[in-house]
Amino acid sequence: MTMNPTSDGHRPLAYKNEEFLDSPQARSLRILSEYLEPLSHFHKERVRDTIVFFGSARLKPEGPLGGYYEDARILARNITAWTMKLPGPNHRFVICSGGGPGIMEAANRGANEAGGKTVGLNIGLPFEQRPNPFITPELSFEFHYFFMRKFWFAYLAKALVVFPGGFGTLDEMSELLTLAQTKKLQKKITIILYGSTYWKEVINFDALVKYGTIAPSDLELFSYADSPDEALEILQTSLTRHHLQVEAPPSEREVEPDIAKSTI
Repeated sequence: MTMNPTSDGHRPLAYKNEEFLDSPQARSLRILSEYLEPLSHFHKERVRDTIVFFGSARLKPEGPLGGYYEDARILARNITAWTMKLPGPNHRFVICSGGGPGIMEAANRGANEAGGKTVGLNIGLPFEQRPNPFITPELSFEFHYFFMRKFWFAYLAKALVVFPGGFGTLDEMSELLTLAQTKKLQKKITIILYGSTYWKEVINFDALVKYGTIAPSDLELFSYADSPDEALEILQTSLTRHHLQVEAPPSEREVEPDIAKSTI
């Protein structure tokens, strides 16, 4: 490709040449940027790990499934209130969402109301999805590549709460279940399907076992919950057992995101 010279006749530095950076030849640099730029913010904001909320962007508080919006808001608020009392210099189990409306907004909103930091991993779409106003500004990201957005969903996650949703929610949930099933995550990740009636109607996991496409033990990869209190109890029990009781005291650990325990 041709690099246009500057007004004094010199070509711009390659890393400042927007025409080059937007070109197919620089795709690898753009991908790398979507790894390194969020990483630098997580380090700076002392975010060690996350709890990811998935769910429909179309779900409104006043709609037919509106109760799930309020449940997500309450659960995120209660989780954040609990995690803010944990000792140590890092922010633990920070609420993370896809950054948009619906369940994503509810999760960020609840964490914000509790006074905690909260992450939004947005995606650039032809039909614009703007970040919701409850995300911590320093932790609001927009991705071009879906696979890099998914990477960050998985990389810091110690737990996943999946509310009713459509294609995107099913895709993201399946990815995390597959990573857990194939042991590509060298950590325990707690997965909760919130709204048992919805999920048991939408996905017949027992049929997958019946036809031999998953093992019976794969049903142990996740739990169901139908109230914020029930989900909170599952999360507190699992996170304490697998990620708090087994760790060194905060003074003996480096202050950095918990990114070394994943093989993805």
